[in-house]
Amino acid sequence: MTWRLSANALARRARWAARRLELRAFGLTPEQFNAEEGFRAALAVGPPLALAVVTGHAWLGWAVFAAFWTCLCDAPGPDDRRRRLLAAFVLGGTVIAFTGSWTASFGVTGALMAGPALVFCAVMGAAALPHGGLLGTLLAVVAVVAVGFPHPAQLAAMQALAYLAGGAWAFLLITLFWRIDPALPLRRNATVIIARMADMVGDLIAIGDSTHRDAEWHSEYGEHRRAVRLAIEGLASSLERYPAATEDRQAWRRLLDAFETMFSALIALDHAHIHRLGPATERRAAAPAFRIALAACRLTVHRRDRIEALLRRGIHRLERLRRSLTYEPIIGCIVALEDTLGTLNRPTAPYALRVPVPDGLRSGWRERFRRQLRPALLQSAGVVGVYYVAFVFQLGYPYWATMALIVVLQGGARVTWTRCLERIIGSLLGGLFVLVLLHFVGVVFVLSALAILLAAASIALRSVNYTLFVVFLTMLFITVTEMLQPGAGVASARMVDNVIGSLAALVAVLVLWPDLGPPLRERLAKGYETNRAYLDAVATGKPRAEISDARRAAGLASVEVETALHDLGGLPRRWHGLSETDVSSLRDMRELAGEAACAWHKRLVCGPEGEL
Repeated sequence: MTWRLSANALARRARWAARRLELRAFGLTPEQFNAEEGFRAALAVGPPLALAVVTGHAWLGWAVFAAFWTCLCDAPGPDDRRRRLLAAFVLGGTVIAFTGSWTASFGVTGALMAGPALVFCAVMGAAALPHGGLLGTLLAVVAVVAVGFPHPAQLAAMQALAYLAGGAWAFLLITLFWRIDPALPLRRNATVIIARMADMVGDLIAIGDSTHRDAEWHSEYGEHRRAVRLAIEGLASSLERYPAATEDRQAWRRLLDAFETMFSALIALDHAHIHRLGPATERRAAAPAFRIALAACRLTVHRRDRIEALLRRGIHRLERLRRSLTYEPIIGCIVALEDTLGTLNRPTAPYALRVPVPDGLRSGWRERFRRQLRPALLQSAGVVGVYYVAFVFQLGYPYWATMALIVVLQGGARVTWTRCLERIIGSLLGGLFVLVLLHFVGVVFVLSALAILLAAASIALRSVNYTLFVVFLTMLFITVTEMLQPGAGVASARMVDNVIGSLAALVAVLVLWPDLGPPLRERLAKGYETNRAYLDAVATGKPRAEISDARRAAGLASVEVETALHDLGGLPRRWHGLSETDVSSLRDMRELAGEAACAWHKRLVCGPEGEL
């Protein structure tokens, strides 16, 4: 029992840290830890690594990294789409591995031409497939690594065949021998939502009659609302990867509807606590009721037996509580929770919530090509710049710098800034850790076992936090390089090259093709307008679907403004300043959302049936 309490306390502290990191665009989702994927990656990497070590052929290291990269390329989605993407990665990577290595063998000019050209082709070619962003990034990584190993045609072909063998082995393992439930990412995303809502409910219960923290402005104002909204959007985005016509997807959409309904009620109760609206006894009684709905959602996610009976029992408990209340908005919150459980209890009910599909998921291949043109050009130009620095300063492993540039340069200034910091921190930590390990461990067998464990940890943590992922990834690459291509200063070269590549990515996004987004005050004005539109939609009696859309737009705009405050470490805010009027507008955004939520739940009780 003591151990369980300690584990729960540790998980709560991790989620507390995650909420603060999310405000600064750093992701931390402990619920996304996937041990099964890690064990599968260990099995994928183990045989080719053992073969390379036993035979002593360094070029077989390509089979090791191909197997690892193939595991990394396995993105959420239905089985048929995953097979297409993985097959494209294995076959396309084989061609790129040969072309890059052979072309680079013609000298510096060949490398300078092959690297940027292959990166451009990889990124643009992957755009032909839906959800091919990760595929393009990893193919570009293969391209710059291949250019870093220049060989004549025969040896380049051997490397490419090793890559094909390692990738094919991992492909068969993922798609045939060790299949993981394709809906697992959806369940993990739903678990994240439940955890974030549970934290918000727990804080409301702990408040009791005391003053809510958000009664006064502070730097993390609205942290729970922001965390829940981001988690819901994560599930909505993941769901768009699955076929629309399947019955299973309809069930997940109903669960998403239930989350939205419950979140709106939670915002209303949160607003009531902030302003002490209604009797304190009713506020205290309403907060624990959300745990009933959260338990129902948790059972739905994990598909426990007898869920129908448990849902009916929960509805009866909520009905008893509702009859004891007098304050209409809080009564409306309980009505919404009853609606949540009713939605979960209707397995054949049609999907009611309209979640707009992100542009990147709705568009066809022409639009995807147009959208990918800028990042493809940026990455190609960045590769040229890194090659120049590598040749000037005689870097020992320049392909590590170009790898860092490609994986860091994945979006606008915000994403690049955060990835740059995480990549640098993760590389330095991983390099230091592996330096200590290599100082004490020199037995090949032990190093091989260590590399397999590092591969497992990397894949298991890849969706938890990027810094943690890079720590283990750095240790893996350095360990394998030390075994197959030993040399002086491998760890230090990896650290230096990653720093150079990460900084080059930041320079590229800020100088070559700046993408800083709208000014902060423009985002603030838009955030206020969308929240005002949400309140107006409720006040004027708009249909439920329109109110759902307005609520989502208001939540996303609020998150965008609050996160933009910390872009580039808060430098834009410090440069332009933040007036008292701006601070007041920031708070008013959340106030309007709370007022709208209370008004909506009052309408659930008092409004005509035809409006619902």
